[in-house]
Amino acid sequence: MKYLFILIVPLFIMSCAAKKQTINTENNTSEVVSAETNITESTTIIEEPNSQNETVVESEEELIPLPPKPPKPLSNFKSIMHSRWNTILQKHVSESGNVDYKGIKNESEFDVYIDYLSETLPDDTWTRDEKLAYWINAYNALTVDLILRNYPVKSIKDIKDPWDQRLWQFGNKWQNLNDIEHKILREMNEPRIHFAIVCASISCPKLQNEAFTASDLETQLTNATKEFLKDSTKNELSESNIKLSKIFKWFKKDFEQDGDLIEFLNQYSDVTISSSAKKSFKDYNWNLND
Repeated sequence: MKYLFILIVPLFIMSCAAKKQTINTENNTSEVVSAETNITESTTIIEEPNSQNETVVESEEELIPLPPKPPKPLSNFKSIMHSRWNTILQKHVSESGNVDYKGIKNESEFDVYIDYLSETLPDDTWTRDEKLAYWINAYNALTVDLILRNYPVKSIKDIKDPWDQRLWQFGNKWQNLNDIEHKILREMNEPRIHFAIVCASISCPKLQNEAFTASDLETQLTNATKEFLKDSTKNELSESNIKLSKIFKWFKKDFEQDGDLIEFLNQYSDVTISSSAKKSFKDYNWNLND
C-alpha cells in the first residue's frame, strides 16, 4: 500500500501539470488571435478618413489629371457662316446691284471670308440647301475677288481666262469659276441658280445685297428669278413676243428639265406667255456692274 501511494502521487502531479500547460496554451492562442484582431481593427481604422473633409483615394488612376475636352463646334455654324459676307454685301452693294469694288477692296473681312470658305468645305452631313447656299455665295464672292485682283478693270472679259483661272484652294483642290458653276452647281439640278450667281456684268443677274442661306433659299431663289424676268433691261416679256437674256440660250437645257422654256417662264413671270410666242435674244452687256 505504501508503495502504491508513492506511485500515484507523481502521476497526479504530472497530470495537473499537463492540464495547466494545456490551459496556458489555449490562453496564449486566444491572446494571439486577440492581438491579430486588434491589428486588423487598427489597420481598418487607419484606412478610414480622419474627418468628413478628407477624400478616400480608391485607385491610383484618379491621381492622373484628365486632358481638357476640346470646345464643341457651334451647332448652327452653317446658318451663321455667311454673316460676314452678308455684312459686306449690305454695306457695298446697292438695291439695284451696283457694286462698290473699291469699298470691298478695303474690307479686311472680305479676305477673311474667302479664307473661311476655303477651309470649311461641305460634306455629306450638309443638306442640299446648305450646299447650294454655300456654293452660290462662294461663286459670287470669288467673282468679286477676281475683279479685285485685276481692279481697275472695265469688263470681266478684259481679264485673261477669267472663268478658268484656278486661284483659290478649297481643300486639296484649286478651284476656278467654271468648275464651281458647271461641275457643282449645275449638277444640283436647280435652274434658278442662274439668277443667283453673277458675272460682274450689267446684263448678268444683279449681285444681291444679302447672302444666300439654307433657311431662306427657296424664297431667295424665287425672288431672284422673278426680279430678273421683270427687269426690262434683261428681258422683255409679253403674251405673244419675248426678248430674252442670252442666259436662256446658253443654258436652255437647264430650264427644260420639267417641261419647255415657256412653261418655266410662266412659273415666275407676271405675264402669261403663249406657247406660240415669238422668241428672240437680247444683246449682252459685259461692262462692269459698278
